[in-house]
Parts: sequence; C-alpha cells; structure tokens
Amino acid sequence: MSIVRATRAELAKIFTVRLWWILALVMVVYVGGLAGILAGVFGGLDLSADPTAPTIDASQLHLIIYSTASAIGYVFPVLLGALSATSESRHQTLTPTFLANPRRAQVLVAKGIAMALIGAFYGVVALVGSVGTGAAVLAALGKNTGLDDSDTWVLVARVVLAMALWAVIGVALGTLVPNQVAALVIVLAFTQFVEPILRSVSAIWEWTARVGQFLPGSASDALVGWSVFTSLGAMTTDVVELEWWQGGLVLFGIAAVVGVVGYFAVWKRDVT
Repeated sequence: MSIVRATRAELAKIFTVRLWWILALVMVVYVGGLAGILAGVFGGLDLSADPTAPTIDASQLHLIIYSTASAIGYVFPVLLGALSATSESRHQTLTPTFLANPRRAQVLVAKGIAMALIGAFYGVVALVGSVGTGAAVLAALGKNTGLDDSDTWVLVARVVLAMALWAVIGVALGTLVPNQVAALVIVLAFTQFVEPILRSVSAIWEWTARVGQFLPGSASDALVGWSVFTSLGAMTTDVVELEWWQGGLVLFGIAAVVGVVGYFAVWKRDVT
C-alpha cells in the first residue's frame, strides 16, 4: 500500500465519526469567545496613557488577540490526534489495519500526515474564531484590526503550521500511551496545569528560562511569534526567545521522538 492510500485510509477513519467536527465547533466557540473578551477588555483601555494597563504595544494588540487561535486552541488538535491513535487500541481496529497494511511504520506515518492535514484545518477554524470575533470587536471600538498588515497574515500562516504540528504530537502521544483514558488525562493535565506552572516557574531565573523555552507551549508561541500569555508581561526575562523556525523544529522534534519511542515500545509488539 502506498503512503497516499494509507493516508486516505486514515482520513476516512477520522471522518466516519462525528468527533472531529464536534471538537472543531467547540474550539471555534471557545477561541472566538476568549478573543472577543480580550479585544473588548484591552481594546477599551488606553494602553499608552494608563500606567496600570499591561505593557502592550497598542499597535500590536490585534496580533496578540489573533494568536489565541494557537495559544488557547492548541489543545483541540492534540486531543483529536491522541484519540485517533488510542481509538485503534480501544476499538481493536489495529489488527485489521495491520492486516491490510503490514508496514506498521507506514501506518504511523500516514496517521501523522492525516492528522497534520486536519490540524492545519483546525488552525483555519480557530483563526475564524479569533480573527473573526477579535477583529469585529476591535473595529467596533475604533481600534486597528491589522487585517491589511502583512504581519497578520504571517501570523495566520504560522498558526496553521503550529496547529498541524500539535496534531502530530497528539498522534505520537496516543501511540506511546494506547490507553485512551490515560492519554486524555495526560493531555489535559499537562496542557492545562503542568506546563503553565512550569512556564511560570521557569521565568523566575535566567537559566530556567533558557530551559523553559523548549517546553512545547513555549516553542509553539515562538513559532507563531505572539501569545497572549507572554505578551501580558507574565513572563519577562532577558533570555532571547527561539526564532520562529526553531520553535517549529522543537515541536517537530517532540513529535518525532515521542512517535519513534511509541512505535518501538508499543506498535512493534504483537497485537491481540
């Protein structure tokens, strides 16, 4: 079986269930709502005159708001990617999958490609929420929406890339942790609690900040170039952040390492 046919088969598995569009719908509402709230709160402040306002460049406020697509919405492609892999074990479809295509490495690569495509789609959907709602609120407040700014469209492209990589990380995690409940707990616990705490703590000292920039969330923010978390002054150090392409390589490296470990530790074993 060619990699193209294998990828089509993986896409068919995802599209035959309703979970992909349910998660997408929840994501666009969630991201859009937060972007609208942020635009309303910070768009209504005089950031240049109010000494109590966060240290945000008013000319770049729209970029911070639009970046919520990845800064907040990245958990959704990770969840879908993990579910796409763990569902094979839960519903015992790995056996017929490997009988149809005994090249297990090819199956895993095809699953990663399929989820990267869907992750990119999730990026577009998340941007519909963040840019659509954020721009509407900013325009209503008489603020610059930046829709005619090239930096905005660079951010859009990087968000799509970041969400694609997050989906691949989800597949890699689901391969390493085939138990669906355990994988979901790990995703939610790490993304919502563990990593935010680690990022906050790492910002205290310069040497920890150098290590913290290689956390997946930090790498994703570096790839996109903007994040509501780092731009509000919560994490201020003198450490030079990763370049956007370095952030992308870190995310890809995490997916590759976890996926390879999962392949040899789990997928190479006999399937019952």
